[in-house]
Amino acid sequence: MAAKVQIVFYSLYGHVYHMANAVAEGAKSAGADVELFQVAETLPAEVLAKMGATDAKKAFAHVPIADPKHLVDADAIILGTGTRYGSATAQMQAFLDATGGLWGTGALIGKVGSAFTSTASQHGGQETTLISLHTFFYHQGMVVSGVPYAAQELLTLAEMSGGTPYGASTITGPKGERMPSANELAIARFQGKHVAGLVAKLAAK
Repeated sequence: MAAKVQIVFYSLYGHVYHMANAVAEGAKSAGADVELFQVAETLPAEVLAKMGATDAKKAFAHVPIADPKHLVDADAIILGTGTRYGSATAQMQAFLDATGGLWGTGALIGKVGSAFTSTASQHGGQETTLISLHTFFYHQGMVVSGVPYAAQELLTLAEMSGGTPYGASTITGPKGERMPSANELAIARFQGKHVAGLVAKLAAK
C-alpha cells in the first residue's frame, strides 16, 4: 500500500505553494499517494487586491480547500505556511483550531507530521514557526519529522538559503520578490521523500 500523504498549505504570494509542489514531488518519488490542499482564505477579496496577492492566488485556485475532517485519511500530514511574527499565519491556525474533534477521538495518533515555511528575511522566525507547528503534532499524538542533515543542501554556504533541520523553508524578500531557490526546493523535495519513507518504515513494523 502506498503511503497517503496530505500536504496542507496556506500561501499568500505563491512562495509556499511552490514549496508545497516540491514537497509533493519528493513524496511521489518515494511512491507515496499525494494530495495537495490549501487552507481557506479569510481575507476579503478587496484586501487581497490591495496587498497585490490576487494574481498569485489565481495560480493555485485549482487546489481544493482543506477539510480538517479529511486529515484522518492520511498516513502523513505536511503543513506549509508563511510566518507571522514567528508563528503560523492566522489562516493556518484557524484550520488547526478546527481539529478539536480529531484530538478528542485520537484520530491522528501515530500519523507522521512535518512542516515547512517561508519568511521575508533570513532570520524572520522560520525555526520558531516550524516548532510551533510541531507542538500541534505533539498534542495530536503524531510522530514528528524534520529534515535530517543527510540533506546536504542544509549545509550550503555558497548562497543565502532557507532550510532547517525542523523543516524546509524559503526566504521571500521584504516585497516577496524572491521565489524559492533551487537549493531550497531541493530541501523541500528531500523532506517529502523523507516523510514518505518514514511512513513506509512505520508500516513495516
